[in-house]
Amino acid sequence: MSVSSIPSVQEILRFAPEIALSLGGTVVMLGEAGIRNGSRARLAVITFLTLLAAAVLSVAVGADPGPAFSNLLAVDGFATFFRVLVCAAGMLVVLISTNYLRQEGHDSGEYYALILFSVAGQCLMAASNELIMLFIGLECSSIASYVLAGYLRDDRRNNEAALKYFLLGSFASAFFLYGAAWLWGATGTTNLSEVRRLLLDPAAGVSSTMVAGAAALLLVGLAFKVSAAPFQMWAPDVYQGAPAPVAAFLSVGPKAAAFAMFLRILMTAFVPLRERWEPVLWVVALATMIIGNFAALWQTNVKRLLAYSSIAHAGYILVALTAMSDTGAAAAMFYLAAYTFMNIGAFAVVTFVSGRGEKHVELMDLAGLSRRSPAMAAVLSIFLLSLTGVPLTAGFFGKFYIFKAALDADLVWLAVLGLLNSAVAAYYYLRIIVMMYMHEPSIGAEPLPAPAPGIRWALAASVAGTFVLGVAPSLVLDYATASAPLLR
Repeated sequence: MSVSSIPSVQEILRFAPEIALSLGGTVVMLGEAGIRNGSRARLAVITFLTLLAAAVLSVAVGADPGPAFSNLLAVDGFATFFRVLVCAAGMLVVLISTNYLRQEGHDSGEYYALILFSVAGQCLMAASNELIMLFIGLECSSIASYVLAGYLRDDRRNNEAALKYFLLGSFASAFFLYGAAWLWGATGTTNLSEVRRLLLDPAAGVSSTMVAGAAALLLVGLAFKVSAAPFQMWAPDVYQGAPAPVAAFLSVGPKAAAFAMFLRILMTAFVPLRERWEPVLWVVALATMIIGNFAALWQTNVKRLLAYSSIAHAGYILVALTAMSDTGAAAAMFYLAAYTFMNIGAFAVVTFVSGRGEKHVELMDLAGLSRRSPAMAAVLSIFLLSLTGVPLTAGFFGKFYIFKAALDADLVWLAVLGLLNSAVAAYYYLRIIVMMYMHEPSIGAEPLPAPAPGIRWALAASVAGTFVLGVAPSLVLDYATASAPLLR
């Protein structure tokens, strides 16, 4: 073994968040075997503290940026941003999961271990600078997510969601891996920086046809992971069938990591192909917004409505990607941070209101919620207004920066059509608020009990994040703006 093949202490430290999450997941798995039934809350605490430690480690190692493991990993501001974001999403999901799992009679360490392993894969996706390493991170995250989607094994809805997610996700992974193989065949490397260098060098003799084919295959895999059209069809079925906290997790964590992967591939390896990528992304972004928003208009199931809403928001983020600029990358990063708080908050309310067995997930079940639980109706209204893009909420500045990036890149029509789509979205978000405040509760509906402490903390953090990003967006945007150029 050569000396250069032995990783240095500095390289190992740059991998510390993933090591912490993997060790935490293993400890939780082993702890499950020796813990008594009434003490499983400790496993949730261990999981939360592990995610917090991983977020702190991400910030600490981000202070000493650089490559690791022969340039397989690139620890920079961009990776640090997404590592912290997915860890924060994991913490919020743990908070809303504890009471839900006890209520459903499935409180076990496996659930928390799967959350940790999935977040470890997402951190790896954010920091990878090489296609094979990206694929490994993607699979670590995806396999854990497939199991989480079917976590309630005696619930047929969970089984159906897990099976659909696994089958379609496997196809998407195959497309991504096949695209990586094509790119290696065309360039002789899967390192993103090296691919960019070869594409910029006319003397390298890279086959443009092979590279275009590889880019198309990679785009299929990435589009599935972010639920972009025409590969969005899995999201409504999986979100509706999966346990509500898992649906919350799938809508933010894996999606943020997939967009991090999308941005790094796009802004590092394929910038020389910008003119070819732009029209394709333009069409995909518009189709994703239209399909997500117009399909959401007809939904009566709240989880399914939020799934189509999630597709529409993926379309907005793709608008920023289409700009293919530092401003667009920073706007996408800010939007994903804002989306994490407002969407997990909305799912936290759904988790609470749906009750045991998730029997109350229809829109009609929210009728008169302002009388049955005024606080829940108020916080859900805040999240829905933020998803709409109302000023003083995180969603407003998220959309503002995205459409500004599109205008700066001369994507005028895409920005205009995106704004029109936002107007369509306002209808189905406001319809829920109308149901809560202007409709009578169903006959026999009783006041809801006080939420469990975990739900309360998750809602408080989500409301705080939604307002802080709505009144002081520079707290996150400045860091995102400084980090975006590091992608190259």
